[in-house]
Parts: sequence; structure tokens; C-alpha cells
Amino acid sequence: MQKLTNKEEEIMQILWKLKKAFVKEVLAEIEEDKPHYNTLSTIIRNLEEKGFVSHNAFGNTHQYFPIVKMEEYRKRFMNTAIETYFDNSYKSMVSFFAEEEKISADELREILALIEQKK
Repeated sequence: MQKLTNKEEEIMQILWKLKKAFVKEVLAEIEEDKPHYNTLSTIIRNLEEKGFVSHNAFGNTHQYFPIVKMEEYRKRFMNTAIETYFDNSYKSMVSFFAEEEKISADELREILALIEQKK
């Protein structure tokens, strides 16, 4: 599975949310830095070529839908990020978020409780 560009990820987030959409519906969901309709159409076709979306044709228009599940992409993305930025150490990742004050002690206790429940 290929890593997507930031813009491609943004479009996939919209398609995962909408489940299926025409280009104009995707465009309506973009709040900042709206691309031109033709540019967005090209990005979606690129996502199709990469195997992330497919479409149903209605005459000259296409309704696109994701064929890669968000959970599947998230798992792959997170595994790659942990390998690349945290030397494959979940401890390092959690420590990073704790040091950056992105995770609280209460949240860490909740995570520990989840781990204990799995045992």
C-alpha cells in the first residue's frame, strides 16, 4: 500500500466520511485551500490508480467510493510512523506524547487498564 500525499489523505478522509461521492460533493467538503474542480478530479483519479477508490459511472460523471478501509490505512500508517520516527518502540512513542503534553496521566491509566484487560 502506497503512502498518500497530504492532499490525497485529506480527500480520502472525506470519502471515508461520505462513503460515496461525486467530485462536486468532495469539493464542497473541503474547507481550506479548495483546489480547482479539475485538479480535485485528477487527485481522485490518482487515488483510483493507486487502488484506494473505485467508481460507479453515471453517464459522463463518476461517483467515487473508498475500497481501502480507513482502519486498514491507519494501521499501516501508524506502523510506518512508529518504525520511522520511534525506532519501532511504542514506549518511545508514548513517552514523546507525554513529554509534549499531548497525553495526560489519566489517559495513560486508561491505556494501562485496556492492556491489563487484554491479559
